[in-house]
Amino acid sequence: MKTHAHLLLLMLWVVIGTSLRFFHLDSLPPWTDECATMVFSLGNSFRTVPLNQLISADILLQPLQASSVTDISTVMQNLLQDSTHPPFYFVLAHVWMKLFSPVGEVASVFTARSLSALLGVISIPSMFCFGYVTFRSQLVGQLAAAMMAVSPYTIFLAREARHYSLVMLLVIASLCCLVTAMEKIRRQQFLPIWLLLTWIVINCLGVATHYFFMLTLGAEGVVVLRQVLLLKNQQINWWRLGIVALGTAIGCLVWIPNLQNIPGSDLTSWVAASSPHSRWLEPLARLLLWLMSMLLLLPSALTTLPLTVVIISGVVTLVFLLWSLPQIIHGLKSYQSDVETNLTLQILIDYVLAAIAVTLLLTYGLGKDLTLAARFQFFYAPAVILLLGVALAGCWHQVAKLGLFTHGKVAVSVILVMATLGGVIVTGNWGYLQNQRPDVLAAIIEKASGSNVVIATTHIHHGQTGRMMGLAWELQNQPKQNLQFFLAAQDTNTHTYTQSQQILVQKLTQLPRPLDLWLVEYRHPVDLVSQNCTLDKQYGSFAGEYSYKLYRCLASETSS
Repeated sequence: MKTHAHLLLLMLWVVIGTSLRFFHLDSLPPWTDECATMVFSLGNSFRTVPLNQLISADILLQPLQASSVTDISTVMQNLLQDSTHPPFYFVLAHVWMKLFSPVGEVASVFTARSLSALLGVISIPSMFCFGYVTFRSQLVGQLAAAMMAVSPYTIFLAREARHYSLVMLLVIASLCCLVTAMEKIRRQQFLPIWLLLTWIVINCLGVATHYFFMLTLGAEGVVVLRQVLLLKNQQINWWRLGIVALGTAIGCLVWIPNLQNIPGSDLTSWVAASSPHSRWLEPLARLLLWLMSMLLLLPSALTTLPLTVVIISGVVTLVFLLWSLPQIIHGLKSYQSDVETNLTLQILIDYVLAAIAVTLLLTYGLGKDLTLAARFQFFYAPAVILLLGVALAGCWHQVAKLGLFTHGKVAVSVILVMATLGGVIVTGNWGYLQNQRPDVLAAIIEKASGSNVVIATTHIHHGQTGRMMGLAWELQNQPKQNLQFFLAAQDTNTHTYTQSQQILVQKLTQLPRPLDLWLVEYRHPVDLVSQNCTLDKQYGSFAGEYSYKLYRCLASETSS
């Protein structure tokens, strides 16, 4: 295929990937983490939201308004004070949000998500370059780019206002440096200074984007160590790799004070709350689901779809995997038998295995369950995508009978079509790749409640504020409701909500009846008998990953 034809084909993948990442990008309200991205990127703080007070949706959403007085220094200050994330993405997002957010107005969720979506689009040609440079094959590059364009997992991450698209770009770049360095070492060639410095800068930017990029470095270290053991009998000079390790370590030292605060932070305590030792099969099942979503995703959202649809999707998924996995393995073996590509393929496989091993070690060894969220698998997703591209390239020229199909091109086409279908499922929010869904609970509130509504939650950190912001975002345009929010502050000394609950009860006495009180994510028992509030058992449980209860509060007999 000629160069211009390859360019046109790559542009096709970019167009498809762009469509899947930007279509209905603002169809859902922002969830907790996206609210955090927007607030910190705008240079604002959650601390301005009043606690232990009845507040309107407008007051609750004020931190999402663009301001003319914030700058990069305020972004850094608020982020490092109130969050556990490094600032690089948030600084870029600040510039982006400033360009497209009118001062004094609540920022657009489309604007917030579009930066991540754009970076996700850039990852498509980046994956082509990754495949072409490491395997010296335009076919591998094209099919890897195609997989990156339509992979449900990468689309899911690109469609949320978070830093995962950026950090995956840096993972791609770092892995490209790793493979290039290993190939030069195997050929006993000197590593050029530009490669070492580029690798160091990429690694430092990766850590400055997401601290979990250190897992990338750890998995790369395992790959290098294995190569050292394999080549221990050869006279190879490894010392220049030490320069990369030293430079990366120096670049990471600046974040040590922030890293020391993470283990005891309330913001990260949920990662240690899954009991992986007593429920040891669950992390393995989740990990398998996240890996499958890099290739395939069918309608499976239990919160919004009938159980029958989910079961049918599960059966189709199983059948497809039983057919496609032999094709993928066969395609990989065709490159493994090639002396020129065997080393690169082995490095990628070793990296993925090391990354999964690190994930399981942290989950079972340290009790930090990284399988709880799909997004935490970002640090090995690009390597999996490239391996899928390699496997499809291996199948492409196969003419021998491949399962149900007699031609490799047909098998590759079917796999790409199924992956694209998964990407469409993501855009429609029909798959199991889901975050919190404020719109689901908001729809229930709109249906069940009349004119006077109070939504209360117990507050620990800005995560709870973000959850309420998502609801306020979805409910703010409902004129029929007199909607107010109450964030119950935790006593800093006793870590209880006794005082805040007394304030809530007092505030309720001042409100007109009838009144609907929604306790959302309310983590403390509260006695509402004195307020003539009764639990409506028709509602209450979970919706959109929110736990909730509805109390109907009527006028007391004395007041009537």
